[in-house]
Amino acid sequence: MSQPHSIVITGASRGLGLASATHMYRLGWHVVAAMRAPESGLAALRSKTGAAVDDPRLIAIPLDLTDTASIAAAAKAIVAAVGAPHVLVHNAGISAAGMLEETPIDLWELMFATHIFGPVSLTKALLPSMRTAGRGRIVVISSQGGVRGMPEIAAYSAAKGALERWAESLAGEVAPFGLGVTVLVAGTFDTDIITDAGTADHRDLRGPYAALHATVDRRGRFAMRFARPPAHFARALAKAADERAPFARHAVGLDARMLVVANRLLSSKALHRVTRLAMGTPPPGALRNASATESDTHG
Repeated sequence: MSQPHSIVITGASRGLGLASATHMYRLGWHVVAAMRAPESGLAALRSKTGAAVDDPRLIAIPLDLTDTASIAAAAKAIVAAVGAPHVLVHNAGISAAGMLEETPIDLWELMFATHIFGPVSLTKALLPSMRTAGRGRIVVISSQGGVRGMPEIAAYSAAKGALERWAESLAGEVAPFGLGVTVLVAGTFDTDIITDAGTADHRDLRGPYAALHATVDRRGRFAMRFARPPAHFARALAKAADERAPFARHAVGLDARMLVVANRLLSSKALHRVTRLAMGTPPPGALRNASATESDTHG
């Protein structure tokens, strides 16, 4: 009897990762859930899937993408458990709100460690086994912020944009060995993505960017009314896991599809204007006098 295909999903303890791990297990895959707290995370997965405690098709391994030793240990545990994984999904992520002047530099470092440096290190550690096996797929989860830089989430947008560029480069490197790469651009889903310290909100609601925060927050809350459940994303991930193309990129969710299409068809100037109107931010120069007044007041 052939062994089930294996899939490694990072950040599988909640949100899109939890839904995806649950869905792939139900489809018969051998799921390796990589997470910071494997005991509680695995308990949540067993509750969702109904898997028995001794079910070998559902295992969890500890993984902290900001710790190089943890990444190396996780890679060894993955190979020991399933050999070369058939699919590696880089799903773990954090988010934060705040303008450039409001966000600390260590938040930027954490953002890139989680979205870029950690996934790169884990992939590098697993590639030798996947390359030797002559098959495998690497799936990276991007977002609308990776398609277009968005105000108030600059660190997140920058990290996701870098993730997409890396995925494109990686696809060209591994395709000759029989491996493929897929980018999934996620739209608005009802998840609880946060920073590890729980300090995701760096906005100064009474500071110089208060007018931008007010409109962006109002539009964001309105958009969340149409957020899809994570299970919808999980079904898209299942399709990506079975892809054979050297490189593929798919938008998941109507809002993501609309933005991807607009990014292809509109000029940068036009798309910037459309994005501003959609988010409700003040037009160019609108706050110039307010900024000057504030400087005089504090001067």
